[in-house]
Amino acid sequence: MLRIQYEDLRKEFETILISRGFNEENAGKASTIIAKSAADGVYSHSVNRFPKLVSYMDKGVIDPRAAAEKVGGFGSFERYEGHFALGCLNAVICMDRACQMAKESGIGVVAIGHTNHWLRAGSYGWQAADAGCVGLCWTNTMPNMPAWGAKDRRIGNNPFVMAIPRSDGKHVVVDCAMSQFAYGKIEEARLKGQQLPVPGGFDRNGSITSDPREIEETWRVLPIGYWKGSGLSVAFDMIAAVLSGANAVSDIGKKYEEEIGLSQVFIAIDPEKFNTKEMTDEIIDRITADIHSSEPVKEGGSIYYPGERTILTREENMRDGIPVLEEVWERIRALEKQEPESIK
Repeated sequence: MLRIQYEDLRKEFETILISRGFNEENAGKASTIIAKSAADGVYSHSVNRFPKLVSYMDKGVIDPRAAAEKVGGFGSFERYEGHFALGCLNAVICMDRACQMAKESGIGVVAIGHTNHWLRAGSYGWQAADAGCVGLCWTNTMPNMPAWGAKDRRIGNNPFVMAIPRSDGKHVVVDCAMSQFAYGKIEEARLKGQQLPVPGGFDRNGSITSDPREIEETWRVLPIGYWKGSGLSVAFDMIAAVLSGANAVSDIGKKYEEEIGLSQVFIAIDPEKFNTKEMTDEIIDRITADIHSSEPVKEGGSIYYPGERTILTREENMRDGIPVLEEVWERIRALEKQEPESIK
C-alpha cells in the first residue's frame, strides 16, 4: 500500500482528464471531486474506479465536452438532460441548482436523465450540507441486483444519500447502496485479499457468502434488509425515471453494454426557512450526543454517527497521504503515458 499526497493524486487525475479531451476548468473540478472522495476513504469509487472511468472515455461513451442542460421546469422543480457527460460534473451542477432553489423558496428538486456514473454518491450530500441544506439524492444503475426471491439481475443497487448540515462542517451524511455492499466495495475487498465483514451476496450454490470473488462471479448481491432493500430499489428507480423522463434500470440494461444513460434525482431543503443555524445545531448535537453515549458491544469501542468516521479519515489522509494499492497506482500512471489516440 502506497501513501500518495492529496495534491499529487489530484494533479495526476487532472493531467489524464485533460489528455482525454476535458478543458482545464472541468478537469480541475472533476479531479477535485475524485481526489476528495479518496481523501475521505471511499477508495472504491475514486482511485480504484478511475481506470474504468477513463476506459469509458476511451470508448467514447462519456463525452468530455458535454454538460448538463436544463430542458424544463416549474416552481421548484427542474429537469435536466445529461448528454452523456461525466457523471460527477453533471451531479455537481444539479445539486448546486437544487441548493440555489432551496435558498430562494425553501426547497429545490432537480432530475436528470442520460447522465453517467456519478462515482461516490455521498459527494453530493456533503455538497448540499456545505451549502447549509438538507440534501437527498439517488441514482439508478445498470441491472446489477436480483429482486428479492429471484436469481437473475433485473433491478439496480441504486445508491441513496441523506445529508444534514451543521454549522461547524461536521455534517451527518448517510451514503448507502440498496445492496449490502456496492460492487466497488466488493472489488476492493477482493483486491486486498479480504472477506467482507458480513455476508454480502450469494455463491454459485445459492448460499449466502462473504467471499467477494464468489459474489463477483454470480452477480447476486444481497439487498439491504432483504425484501425491504429490493422494494426501495424499485421505488427509487421508478421515481428517477418518472421525474427525469428518461431511462429506468431495465432500459439501461437493454440499451447499453456499459453503465451509462442513468437517471438521478437531487433534492435540497433549506432548514433556515424555519430554524436558525443555532436551533438546527442544537437538535443535531443533542441527537449525536445521545448516540455517543451508547454502550459499545466491545469494551473501549466507539459509536459514531453517520459521516463521523469520514471526517476522521479525511484528517488522517490529508496529513499522511491517501492509501492507494500499488497495483492501482501503476494502472493510473500507465494511463498518463498512453497516447489517447491509440485507445479506441
